[in-house]
Amino acid sequence: MKFISEEMSASLISHEMAYQAAREAFIAVGRDAVIFPAVLAHGSAPTNRMSIKSASTSTFAGLKVGSFWPGNAEQGLPRHNSLILMFDQDVGRIEWVIEAGKVNAYRTAAGDAVAADALAREDSSILSVFGAGNQAFYECVALARIRPIKQILVVARDEAKGDAFVDLLAKAGLEAERADAETACRRADIVVTATPSRAPLFDADWIRPGTHIASMGSDAAGKQELPPALFERASLFCDLVPQAVVMGDLQHFEGDHRLITPIGDVLSGQAQGRTSAEQITLFDSSGIALQDLTIAQHLIAARNRSAIPAELSDGG
Repeated sequence: MKFISEEMSASLISHEMAYQAAREAFIAVGRDAVIFPAVLAHGSAPTNRMSIKSASTSTFAGLKVGSFWPGNAEQGLPRHNSLILMFDQDVGRIEWVIEAGKVNAYRTAAGDAVAADALAREDSSILSVFGAGNQAFYECVALARIRPIKQILVVARDEAKGDAFVDLLAKAGLEAERADAETACRRADIVVTATPSRAPLFDADWIRPGTHIASMGSDAAGKQELPPALFERASLFCDLVPQAVVMGDLQHFEGDHRLITPIGDVLSGQAQGRTSAEQITLFDSSGIALQDLTIAQHLIAARNRSAIPAELSDGG
């Protein structure tokens, strides 16, 4: 069994690698990939949550265990952790164990960036982000790589956290300021929601024509960031339809599920994405196992290219 530690995976990952892996994963959904239903659970304390997502292709198979322990922040530890297990296809044993906490942040942001690259207007320059946590930062950086973002509007319930987040973005070379929800929506070319909300964060009427919206915080039954009325105005896209309508924001969509387009179909040319400058596009990102397994393949290749001594990466 071979092991890639959190420190090593964090040193190998990049936005470029994550973007390429996400694009490959979305396209593979419509080809030979099989994605199994996600298992959502919790620890001894119900507030400590975990999920298991698994998938297989003709060449690899495995699973990702993700966890969210909110109390970790008080101990100076990350609240989110991730572990990827890749099977040896010949004998069914685990071949690779990859700690991927930081990688998961890149992976999630990359999925939204790939979708935005396919759906957002080329001239999109104002990004509004709901949330001021760790994931929101990676979302902003990833989106600024693929669109000419000149300003980021931050919507945060906690004023101090919002101010700190604006400062963090500034250190990354991104101009940002705090804004209320309505102002952020009415000015935005792209809106990203990265919160644990269980109720809509804004009114559908605040979204102007031509906007692209990405919801990534809704990843379990009962979660909700977007107003259902927005579904009637927007063209709907997601990573995986059967999963999105169960645990993504589209679980609140009561219309015909055939109106939801997998983003992989757009990337492979089987479906249309944005068709006009006035069109509102909406991407529901609940996160699929194939993203994790594909980025694992990239990490393994990068580790092998770097010729890292076995004692630093092999678990024996």
